[in-house]
Amino acid sequence: MAELLSHFTSKYLFIVAGLLPIMNPPGMVPIFFSFTRRNSTPDRAYLARRIAIYCFVLLLASMYVGSFVLEIFGVSLPVVQLGGGLLLTFAAWRMLNDSPAESSPPSAEEAVEEVGVGRDLLKQRAFFPLTFPLTVGPGSISVAITIGAALSSTEKGLKKLAVAPVASLAAVATLSYVVYLCYRHSDKVLRYLGSTGTVVFLRLTAFILLCMGIQIMWNGASSLVGELLRDNAALLGKLH
Repeated sequence: MAELLSHFTSKYLFIVAGLLPIMNPPGMVPIFFSFTRRNSTPDRAYLARRIAIYCFVLLLASMYVGSFVLEIFGVSLPVVQLGGGLLLTFAAWRMLNDSPAESSPPSAEEAVEEVGVGRDLLKQRAFFPLTFPLTVGPGSISVAITIGAALSSTEKGLKKLAVAPVASLAAVATLSYVVYLCYRHSDKVLRYLGSTGTVVFLRLTAFILLCMGIQIMWNGASSLVGELLRDNAALLGKLH
């Protein structure tokens, strides 16, 4: 029993340590706020809950069936990185090109208007782009798929069938709850920064997000080019 508990703890910490730095929920708070700045506080709380749920489902799905889905459709991880990085870049570009009026915090009248936003529309926004690719992006999905493959290949018996899945559930639930807490209280950013500070901060975070998107695209493109060069080298080696 003690051995199983120790194994559970090590796998739990392994998954959290692998995904938390990539997801970085505290660092994503200003980006979440920039996309929801014109929503009311109840709508923002609702979005935070939906995003946490979507994160939980998406991370678990990536961990256990992600590699099979990619294999079925013939999609490689570098292509996922390239496509996800492109989505991030477009989202950041849109944020950078918002007018100052759109980037400023909503007035009381505007906030009241946003209360009536339909739940269906909020659910759509919660998944895209707030959950994917902003919160759980191509980097997080790649790491989750890698972790899932490692757990499947290295574990055996009870550890594979019971301990590893429970540790995965607990770790992903913890990460999702951290996302919820960070996003739920994102309106405090307004209180500390003020109107001008918020506009400046949102512009800076949009630029950082743009750089992240380009970096992810570069990683994916580099991997694809590396695979192409290796294939060509192997082909030339056979010809000679």
